[in-house]
Amino acid sequence: MNPETEYTGLEKAARARQRILRVITYGLLTVWGLLVLFPFYWMLITSLKSYGSYNAERIPSFIPLSPTLQNYADAFTAVPLGQYFLNTVIFTVATTALMLIVIVPAAFAFSRLQFRGKNLLFTLFLSLMMIPNELVIITNFVTVTELDLRNTFTGLILPSVTSVFYIYLLKENFEQIPDKLYYAAKVDGTSDLKYLCRVMLPICRPTIVTVTILKVIECWNSYVWPRLITDDQAYFLVSNGIQEIRENGFGRENIPAMMAAVVVISVPLIVLFLIFRRKIMEGVARGGTKG
Repeated sequence: MNPETEYTGLEKAARARQRILRVITYGLLTVWGLLVLFPFYWMLITSLKSYGSYNAERIPSFIPLSPTLQNYADAFTAVPLGQYFLNTVIFTVATTALMLIVIVPAAFAFSRLQFRGKNLLFTLFLSLMMIPNELVIITNFVTVTELDLRNTFTGLILPSVTSVFYIYLLKENFEQIPDKLYYAAKVDGTSDLKYLCRVMLPICRPTIVTVTILKVIECWNSYVWPRLITDDQAYFLVSNGIQEIRENGFGRENIPAMMAAVVVISVPLIVLFLIFRRKIMEGVARGGTKG
């Protein structure tokens, strides 16, 4: 047999195996994707069903036969959902902005500045991640109550203006920037603040965007702390508003109207993730890579 012919046959067999493996991989990913997206699809089609048609179904229908948007109109009339949205936007924007003001200088200090006990302090700082959230919530609740900040945006925002994990993520990302840039900037008389704003932040923009988006999602989905610290409807967030809708709005039986409210609340986060998904993946990948 000609060696060239034998080599060509082996190459074709290898390509065939790669194609088969690719088909199997994409097939499994497709099945997994459908399983993950199915709850969202079920939520959407349920929100398009009327209360009567939903209760009349003995076998759940995967396609609404007579879709209606009345449930979405009810979502804004049965309860002050618009007010919940406004409260959530205020809470999210303020908390995210304050958190960036806190964590960016902290990450810069741990990554670039030299001071006595820095490694020990950072180790102790990381150890805070080992404390259960329940203990932190109890401490924060007592503190906020003693400061008479219940049912205020200040009480909602203050416990969330820092994050050990985000500081660690930014620190790891800042440390990837060569030290030569920092020393050159210092020779030119550049202050640390100017170096941070003009050099480090533009280079680490994907990670900054990632942290910002993750914090926005965290604030938007926040439930336990807002529910604990507010009992005034004027300060409810959308996540807590779902419970209010269930109890005092549509009732426990009106599932389609509940699903319509959930769809309305979920859409902003879905759109945000679809727009910035590449930045999120890039930022997380850069934050976890050194060298």
